Amino acid sequence: MDADFHHPPDRRGSDSVKWGKYAGRDILPLWVADMDFAAPPAVRAALEKRVAHGVFGYGAPWPALTDSILAYLENAYDWRVEAAWLVWLPGLVTGINVAARSVCAGANDAAGVLTNIPVYPPFLAAPKHGAQPLRTAALAQTDGRWTMDIAALEAACVPGTKLLLFCHPHNPVGRCWSRAELAQIADFAARHDLTVCSDEIHCDLILDADKRHLPFALLDAAAAARSITLMAPSKTFNIPGLACAFAIIPDAKLRQRFLRVMQGIVPHVNVLAFAACEAAFRDCAAWHQDLRGLLRQNRDRLEAVVAALPGLSMTHVEATYLAWIDARALAHTLSLPEALSPAAYFETRGLGFSDGADFGAPGWIRFNFGVSPELLERALARLRHAVENPVVPARV
Repeated sequence: MDADFHHPPDRRGSDSVKWGKYAGRDILPLWVADMDFAAPPAVRAALEKRVAHGVFGYGAPWPALTDSILAYLENAYDWRVEAAWLVWLPGLVTGINVAARSVCAGANDAAGVLTNIPVYPPFLAAPKHGAQPLRTAALAQTDGRWTMDIAALEAACVPGTKLLLFCHPHNPVGRCWSRAELAQIADFAARHDLTVCSDEIHCDLILDADKRHLPFALLDAAAAARSITLMAPSKTFNIPGLACAFAIIPDAKLRQRFLRVMQGIVPHVNVLAFAACEAAFRDCAAWHQDLRGLLRQNRDRLEAVVAALPGLSMTHVEATYLAWIDARALAHTLSLPEALSPAAYFETRGLGFSDGADFGAPGWIRFNFGVSPELLERALARLRHAVENPVVPARV
């Protein structure tokens, strides 16, 4: 049951959404944030033990499960979280939607929810699901690096705005925000009396050795009091299909508002997900270390290839297994018809990327490099060929 990142299971013909999207077509799936690797051996063993129990009635989190999370947060981030702050969720996207509805209930209908773009698509959808307008502020690129544009946030924020949806580390640009940048966000939120919902699902996928994730709520007591932190084992340990996440909400009043919105709508986490979560946070340190080493190698390889290709560019990926690639120059060089985005063009060349338009940035693509080195090399060969030997379809 040793981890093998070079020979992952064959997911073709399975229940995989990632691979099923292109079933029957010669297109490599490099889109949704779902790695191809088997879950850690300790997680699989915990699931096998729970299945062997044979009873799958209603379940609730048990003390050892809660303790595994609290211990993990303290060991990894020096964050002493109280058990009462935890709110269990059947997925992080659920948490984003509950945050938007609970924080903005009764707010000025014109105020809306604020977030940066580009960003993970559910950030753009959640406010609309809760009948709240969406207000956006673009991230900036400074000296080849994505940065927070506080002036843009100031311009987008209006009286009555209640919530900032914050992606940390950032999907898709791959930034691990620094303490100074987090302090800027905290100061901005304090001046405008905003609750900050911080999506930290990729916090354990920091790839640069000189970087460390700092939870937004750990900045100071004031930041903690206005924070909703969303975390999950799903991305790091590749168990998103088990649907398990949690919110950390130190402020009791904010936590109760969050819980009230969940009532009668949000289902409980399933018993298998609980078992996997405990094992992931308690028993998978070595697997986690090996995974990050493999992802660093994949990232470095991808960055080197993209840097040598005309028409494509990307910034350094500090965190996550997702590369954010600017293909606008390539689209211009190839004179792609308006109906054919760069993502759609690459599909015609056997590469299935996420379309930047879904993140609020048309012309960009997101490349999931959480794959085996062998599959990555196949993808990079196709990428080179698509750029250096373009064939634009006559009809779209």
